[in-house]
Amino acid sequence: MAAEEEYLEAEENLEAIITRIEHKSRKIETLLKQSKPVDALKTALEGSALKTRDERCKSANWIVVHRAMMAIKDVDGMISSLDPEYYDILMKYLYRGLATGDRPTCDQCLRIHEKLTEKAGLGCILRSLSDTVNTV
Repeated sequence: MAAEEEYLEAEENLEAIITRIEHKSRKIETLLKQSKPVDALKTALEGSALKTRDERCKSANWIVVHRAMMAIKDVDGMISSLDPEYYDILMKYLYRGLATGDRPTCDQCLRIHEKLTEKAGLGCILRSLSDTVNTV
């Protein structure tokens, strides 16, 4: 019931969530222009487990994460500098990216998935697939 209450509170603040995502998007664009794609991805993943069921919010956040994810050239370097707290949420976004069917997105997601699985283990995959509360 507590999780349901969190969702209800978040549903009342949809505009605040969208505003936060727009601000995050501007920050990511700045980081990408400064050639800091790993920092951009970290920023994109911060607070990404939105406590809302609103697809508009989830789609807006996916666009931000996708933009940062596609800018990653050195996957090994990105994985080694990424904090473990981001592993599960990144894995969720990788599966969302694979679901798009877009060739460049899928290629990048598979490259990152391989390295992330090596680093985080199979538990990361299981947690991301079994978490039905915090969906992206």
